[in-house]
Amino acid sequence: MRRPVRRLRRHLVLAFTAFTVLVASVFGLYAVVFMYAVEDSVFEAQLAREAAAQLASHAARGDWQAPADTGIVLYRDPARFPADLKPGFAQEPWRSEFSGREGRHYHVRQLQPPAPAAPAWLVAEVSRQLVVRPIRDRVVMVLACTALVMVLLAIWLGVWLARRGTRPLYRLVHRVETLPVQPQGGSALASEFADDEIGVLARALDRLSQRVSAFVAREHAFTRDASHELRTPLAVISSAAGQLLGETGLSERGRQHVQHIRLSALQLQQAVAALLALAREDSDTQPVAPVKLVPLLERIIVEQAPLLETRAVAVELALADDATLLAPEAPLRMVLANLVGNAFAHTQRGRVRIHMEHGELQVLNSSDDGATLQQWPQPRPFDKGEHSPGSGLGLEIMRRLCDHHGLRLRIERSDTGVCAGLRGVAPSVAG
Repeated sequence: MRRPVRRLRRHLVLAFTAFTVLVASVFGLYAVVFMYAVEDSVFEAQLAREAAAQLASHAARGDWQAPADTGIVLYRDPARFPADLKPGFAQEPWRSEFSGREGRHYHVRQLQPPAPAAPAWLVAEVSRQLVVRPIRDRVVMVLACTALVMVLLAIWLGVWLARRGTRPLYRLVHRVETLPVQPQGGSALASEFADDEIGVLARALDRLSQRVSAFVAREHAFTRDASHELRTPLAVISSAAGQLLGETGLSERGRQHVQHIRLSALQLQQAVAALLALAREDSDTQPVAPVKLVPLLERIIVEQAPLLETRAVAVELALADDATLLAPEAPLRMVLANLVGNAFAHTQRGRVRIHMEHGELQVLNSSDDGATLQQWPQPRPFDKGEHSPGSGLGLEIMRRLCDHHGLRLRIERSDTGVCAGLRGVAPSVAG
C-alpha cells in the first residue's frame, strides 16, 4: 500500500517558514530605517537649534551671524554651495538631505526671515559624524544571520509541530485505508484516538461505517433471499408454460400469451441469477482467464432462441474460432445471456450480429430496411417505457456485475439499432 502524501505537513512547515521570513524581513527593514531616522533626527536637531539662533540674531541686528557649530556653514546664495551639492539642490530645492562625492553627505535648512530680508541657507557636511553608514554592512549581516537562525528554528518548530499535530490524523488515514472493503459490523476507530477533533472524526467514521455495513448486509440478505425464493416459482412457471404450448386445443391468442409468460419467466430467471451473483460477490472470487467465445455464444444463442419466436431476424455470429475475452466465465455468461436476450427481444425484423471489433465484443441488433426498431409489443418485466431515460433493471444489474468483475459494458442507441459493447478485464487488473 502506498504511503499517504504528506501535503498537510509540508504546508504547515512552509507556512511557518514563510511567516518567519516575512517577520524577519519586515523587522530588519524597520531596524535599518529606524537607525537612519534617528541619525537624521540628530542632524536636523542641530540645524534647528542653529536656525533658531540665526533668526533671533537677524531679528535683533538685522544680519546673520557666524554659526556657533563649526560643522555648519551659512550661505546667503545657493550659487556659493559646494560643487557636489549645487546640482542636486538645483533639481530638488525642497529636499533637506543630499549625497555628495567622495562620501560627503549634506543636510540643508533654509532660513526665511521676515520680508523684505533675503533668505539664507544652513549647510552641514556630516560625513565625519555619520554612525549608521560605517556599520551598515555589519548591521545587515547581523540581521541576516539572525533571520537565518530564526528561519531554521521556524523550520524545526514547524516540522515538530506538524508531526505532533498530524500524527493522529495520518494514523486515522492509515486505519481507514486498511479497513476491509465490507467490514463486518462496521469499524472501531474511535477507541484508538483521544477525545479531540480527530476523535470526533473517528467516531463519525465509525457511525458511517456501521450504517454502510448494515445497509450492505440488508441488501445482500434481501437479494439472496429474494433470489432463492423466486428461482423455484420461476422454474415452475417456465416449465408449465412450455407444457401449455404443447397443448393442441390452445387458441392462437392463448398460445401467444403463454409464449409471453414463458419468455418473461426466462428473463426473470436471468435477472434472479444476476441478483444472486451480486449477493454473493463479497465472498466469491471468480478466476479470471481467457474464455473462448464461440462455444459459449452458441449455447447462449440456442438458449435465448425462444425470444425470437417466428420473427424474421437473422442471427450472425461473426467471430473467429479462437476469439477469447479475458473475464471470469460465470459472470461473463450471465452478461452475454442478458445482452443477447435483449437483442433478440427488441428486434422485430432485421438481424442480430455478434462480432469482435478492436478487442471489444459487440452485440448489434439492426434493421436491414432502415426501419426504426420497435419495442416488444407487450409489456415485459425489467423493460423501461418509451419515455424512460434508463436502460431497464436488467441492464443496470449487468452494469453492476460488470463493474464488480472488471468488465466494461457500453450501450449505444441509434434510430436503426442498439450496439452493446463488452470489453474484458484489463491485463493489469487481472494480473
